[in-house]
Amino acid sequence: MIFYKTAEEIELIRQSCLLVCKTLAHVGSIIRPGISGAEIDKAAEELIRDHNAKPAFKGYKGTFPATLCVSVNEQVVHGIPTSKQIFRDGDVVSVDCGVLMNGFYGDSAYTFAIGKVDEKILGLLRVTNASLYKAIEAATAGNRLGDIGFAIQQYAERKYGHGVVRELVGHGIGRELHEEPEVPNFGKRGKGLLLKPGLVMAIEPMINLGKKEVLTSKDGWTVFAKDRKPSAHFEHTIAIRKGPADVLSDHSMIEKAIQNNKELSTLAVPALAV
Repeated sequence: MIFYKTAEEIELIRQSCLLVCKTLAHVGSIIRPGISGAEIDKAAEELIRDHNAKPAFKGYKGTFPATLCVSVNEQVVHGIPTSKQIFRDGDVVSVDCGVLMNGFYGDSAYTFAIGKVDEKILGLLRVTNASLYKAIEAATAGNRLGDIGFAIQQYAERKYGHGVVRELVGHGIGRELHEEPEVPNFGKRGKGLLLKPGLVMAIEPMINLGKKEVLTSKDGWTVFAKDRKPSAHFEHTIAIRKGPADVLSDHSMIEKAIQNNKELSTLAVPALAV
């Protein structure tokens, strides 16, 4: 069942998403070579709880042990941050965060480039980020769910030759972290669910530098590219409107933190204009 949200509910989801992005911005201000996944995870949890909210991922399905999903290089998503996960110059690090606040969930993700990252890999990050905004442009009332996936696939896979992961998808979001519908990053134009105002969903392209195939680690969570080439992941939560989609999360605060952190590479992808 799909739950369409009222204007008041959308504003509550927006507040949760803004806290997520504030948390990701804090991560962006401290992440650097030598720091560990456990350290950024601890800082994120403290910030979330200081705002009277709860980490959405911690304890998910009874087993996920952390506040953040931290996925490095060939890891696509759902990486578990630990003290042994030490970031190094040249790493790309996907950080996915969710919170529960005032009864509603927020969800967003950003991939950070630490130090001197190979230009091919920076290109992957730019393409993945740009494909997210291509998808948002397609997320208007009257379009179909397939238009969103088509926009991502057309840009990332057909134009640039990267691998669009099939097994992992975006999702509806609201009083539950994962609601219907599933939002694939591939699809056919004009096919699938009709998009109507009040639908809130997380769009999250997961794009591999190489082939699209993925595997899951023995920990039962971490998904990585089968060919071990780097992967990138960006995510916004949006609400369908009669006009352009309403982007409830805000990456500008993350990008500002990156610009102030000399250990990170900036991506410089113009929102909704690539």
